[in-house]
Amino acid sequence: MTFSLERLGATTVVSVGGQLTLNNRGELRERVLARLADGETDFVIDFADADYIDSSGLGVLVSLSKHIRDEHGRLKLAGLNDDLARLFALTKLDSLFDIAETRAAALGEA
Repeated sequence: MTFSLERLGATTVVSVGGQLTLNNRGELRERVLARLADGETDFVIDFADADYIDSSGLGVLVSLSKHIRDEHGRLKLAGLNDDLARLFALTKLDSLFDIAETRAAALGEA
């Protein structure tokens, strides 16, 4: 997995590329929680360049969602391909997360 974090106005955008799995979920968690500890509470995780999320990757997203909500923040997911959208629907996580089709839509630009 590759990922980058950038601040766009009041929102921190996390761009995920490749796969979110057991091997790299910890790094994503630590970096997002560090930003949360610094007072950033509005997050978009953009999966436009991602192609796979395993169960531990889903678990870290659920955990991050809880931490962000506990700080009265907001987490949106964006750019899920058809396979990832199906995964979120099958696991019923589409009801937990606010999911936008694109990064622009998640940022309120579309």
